[in-house]
Amino acid sequence: MRRDSFSTFHPIVNFAYFFAVLAFGMIFAHPVLQAISLVSAVVYSVMLNGRKAIRFNLIYLLPMLLIMAVINPLFNHAGVTILFYFKNGNPVTLESILYGVSASSMYVTVIVWFSCYNAVMTSDKFIYLFGKMMPALSLVFSMALRFVPRYKNRIKAISHAQKCIGRDASQGSLRKRARNGIRILSVMTTWAMENAMETADSMKSRGYGLPNRTSFSTFRFDNRDKAVFAVMSCLIALVLAGAAAGENTIRFFPSIRLKEVSTFGIAVYVAYAALCLLPAAIQIVEDMKWKSIASKT
Repeated sequence: MRRDSFSTFHPIVNFAYFFAVLAFGMIFAHPVLQAISLVSAVVYSVMLNGRKAIRFNLIYLLPMLLIMAVINPLFNHAGVTILFYFKNGNPVTLESILYGVSASSMYVTVIVWFSCYNAVMTSDKFIYLFGKMMPALSLVFSMALRFVPRYKNRIKAISHAQKCIGRDASQGSLRKRARNGIRILSVMTTWAMENAMETADSMKSRGYGLPNRTSFSTFRFDNRDKAVFAVMSCLIALVLAGAAAGENTIRFFPSIRLKEVSTFGIAVYVAYAALCLLPAAIQIVEDMKWKSIASKT
């Protein structure tokens, strides 16, 4: 992962930001807001992970979006704008197609935002925020967040080691490959259980979760964090005000209905775009500062 300026902010700022964009991404179905959120999430994921994010978005998320958008009209026939009929007599409506596009966009957007969350909100940040309030749950949750990438790398290492002695899941007959795959899975499960026990014993020996336990932390809520948190709070408040006024709502059935665009609605869209693009804007500003300093030296 490249050096990200937003991840250097206080964990409260990071968590509040991702909580807001994920909540809004799961609630708002307005096409303008969904487009803003999806584009911003993709931009930030590319800034975080580079080509890896581009490959993941194109190979997995784009086909998923298209497939989910196409499948919905096959089962949902509600709506008054009929485009054509299937051979079995079921209609395909414009409302069902647009609803499928909206639902698939929402699903993909949340996945991309979660990928950014996993890159920025490390386990030490999460434990710092919730370790005192719910120590056991925060520890389990932080371990679960890194479960997929860590165990994915581990199972690759086990598979490569087995391949060197001719026992990989891609070698031999079908029966032998199945047996080799089960062996790799068994080794992986054993390692995972041992790792969990070692982690639990280590945290227990350090007094994790005890009432009077003190902990060292390098996180400080400085003036930079205060400024960004204040800006973020104002943007969130404006977006919530727009939600209360119905500026970011849409009705799909029985017919599509959107609220007429107003000056306040445009202000809500701009505020939401500024909120979603906040990490990217911070990164761009920091890069410009570094280039300016480098040019003077």
